[in-house]
Amino acid sequence: MRSIRTKRLPVRARYLSTATAATGGAQPKQTPLSSVLIANRGEIAIRINKTAERMGIRATTVYTDVDAASWHASSGFQSLALGPSNAYLDGDKIIALAKKNGIQALHPGYGFLSENPKFAEKCEQEGIVFVGPPASAMADMGHKARSKEIMTEANVPCVPGYHGAQQGEQFLLEKAREIEFPVLLKSVRGGGGKGMRIVMTEEEFIPQLNSAMAEARASFGEGGEVMLVEKYIVRPRHVEVQVFADKWGNTVALGERDCSVQRRHQKILEESPAPELDEEVRQDLWNKARQAASAVGYVGAGTVEFILDKDTNKFYFMEMNTRLQVEHPVTEMVTGLDLVEWQFRVAAGEKLPLTQAEVEENMRQLGAAIEARIYAENPEKGFLPDSGKLVHAYLSSSFESDPDVRLDWGFKSGSTISEAYDGMIAKLIVRGETRERAIAKMESVLRKYQVVGVSTNVEFLKRLCQTPAFIEGDVETGFIDKWRDALFKPRHIKNEVFAQAALGVVSKQLQSAPPQGLSLGFGSQSATSERKVAFKVMDGYSKEEGEIVEASVAQTAPSTFTITVTRKGTEPEAFSNITSSYNSHGDVVSVESFFPGERIKSSVVPQSLENDVKITIFQHGIKTDLMLLPPKWYEKELGLKEDSASVAAPMPCKVLKNEVEEGQKVKKGAPLVVIESMKMETVIRSPQDGVIKKLAHKAGDICKAGTVLVMFEEEPETKDS
Repeated sequence: MRSIRTKRLPVRARYLSTATAATGGAQPKQTPLSSVLIANRGEIAIRINKTAERMGIRATTVYTDVDAASWHASSGFQSLALGPSNAYLDGDKIIALAKKNGIQALHPGYGFLSENPKFAEKCEQEGIVFVGPPASAMADMGHKARSKEIMTEANVPCVPGYHGAQQGEQFLLEKAREIEFPVLLKSVRGGGGKGMRIVMTEEEFIPQLNSAMAEARASFGEGGEVMLVEKYIVRPRHVEVQVFADKWGNTVALGERDCSVQRRHQKILEESPAPELDEEVRQDLWNKARQAASAVGYVGAGTVEFILDKDTNKFYFMEMNTRLQVEHPVTEMVTGLDLVEWQFRVAAGEKLPLTQAEVEENMRQLGAAIEARIYAENPEKGFLPDSGKLVHAYLSSSFESDPDVRLDWGFKSGSTISEAYDGMIAKLIVRGETRERAIAKMESVLRKYQVVGVSTNVEFLKRLCQTPAFIEGDVETGFIDKWRDALFKPRHIKNEVFAQAALGVVSKQLQSAPPQGLSLGFGSQSATSERKVAFKVMDGYSKEEGEIVEASVAQTAPSTFTITVTRKGTEPEAFSNITSSYNSHGDVVSVESFFPGERIKSSVVPQSLENDVKITIFQHGIKTDLMLLPPKWYEKELGLKEDSASVAAPMPCKVLKNEVEEGQKVKKGAPLVVIESMKMETVIRSPQDGVIKKLAHKAGDICKAGTVLVMFEEEPETKDS
């Protein structure tokens, strides 16, 4: 972590000379921390452990059965088993483990128990130091309706809306009419976009209300279905302020973060400072955030979230997250601070290490920072979440020694991304002297990343960094929809990609079979050194998705090849006398070739999937997904053919509801099944007009990716007259 003006001391925090106790004259008790249990998983558990070790605090991690082989389970002084996948929510068991092992403090990370006031209160009752705010502040800010009342009293502006207890459908509809459409529905216990819906018209209000309530109840439990109705700002920005307070009455604002680039109301990218923000508005945001924290007697790290209207430049309080945020490294980059260290010091009763003026001085020196969340998901397919084993995860780079590049991650090659939890794989954080430099560095690092085994948003993030509107700072929460055409513009796959992929496949063949006379199961038999392979393009970002491409590789001399690529509708292209070398590192084949006028280095990663072999190739910083097709004789023997008369689960999921019945006629685009994966609801729609033949699963069934959900009646064959 970058140190500025030696203000952050590694052992002893420098106390504020202007501190005034807010405890009626009594000084807060100071208790140095010696041990902590980290009640979370993945990258945040690893990140907290690093700071704890640096401070000499002995850290213990916990893990569920699903996470037994996880990276975070092997970190820390010791790691304790919790049991079933939902045990991260078992506060009583976690507290019991802490007491049994003589652990002094508990850090909840973010998510799970981090904003549960009853859990914080129970820690206090059991004599365990909770590294977080007081239970009373968590309760006040965790209830959106109550928090709005407190903010109004503290003169913090709030979005117009209804925050009351009456929840009848018609009553809420009438309130929505008074506020005027469009309106935003969200749960009083909301977070992460769960239980949130934008309602544009009166006609869709009731269906959207029911959907939001059901999702909120599933995500937050009893009471989560209580809804707020607020005015929806058409061109909003999501700007939040990181605040910190101690037990001595000191509160500072550590700058703001813009989190406007979102999908499904969930953040993808965060940056600080917020771009294109008037300095007067910025200072007002900081002041209002400090007022908000003081109004609830806040202690520790918190984030006050605002919605800013791009058309009027006015901002409104949305909510306060009473925990450390996923995006806290952005703030650390622009302040030169370790916020987890501050959490430990405040929990121990120490004063804040810096004043507001000193924090701002650091920020003037450190420029701009951006954080990208790397998720297991399919952006090109509506950001559907994915899960599975990471066959290959290369997330390091030549920037590892650069203090302005940071990677927080909790998974590596061989790790499993479980559908039981959020699909975030890692967070990449970069800093630059200017925002433009930070964006350029972000893209440069992303181009080196390679992830195979699950779909990710890495390609999408690269495109985001290249979008002119984003580079110019023209951001809002509807950014992705507004610039969808540019973000998802199909690209052309050059023949050199298929040539390198073919060389990679052939090299794997040559490792385990004689060099001539055999097909190795991938192509037609040949008595020469030529081998043929066929690929089907599976890349959702390409113009050629679904295209079949054939490539033949003929060795003409040692390390010299002629590669011919054949595509439908074009003349075959032959690359003659290509000098190439390749070597394997585990599942990865590195191919380096000299094409006419160009040297190309590629990484080819084959991945076996039941009956298929998927080939992922990384070339020029771009990922391309292909399917290696079996030879025609193999297809004929096994009777393989593409099945278009069924709809399969796009990811591991739970079936929530069948929207159709057997025998029902449906139109293309009609809803068929509602599924849930990673706590997100997804509607599976019909890819065609047809008649439902069979519903393969009922509500509550758990399905693997690729499992057939709905079967259609086959079209009757027509005979030539």
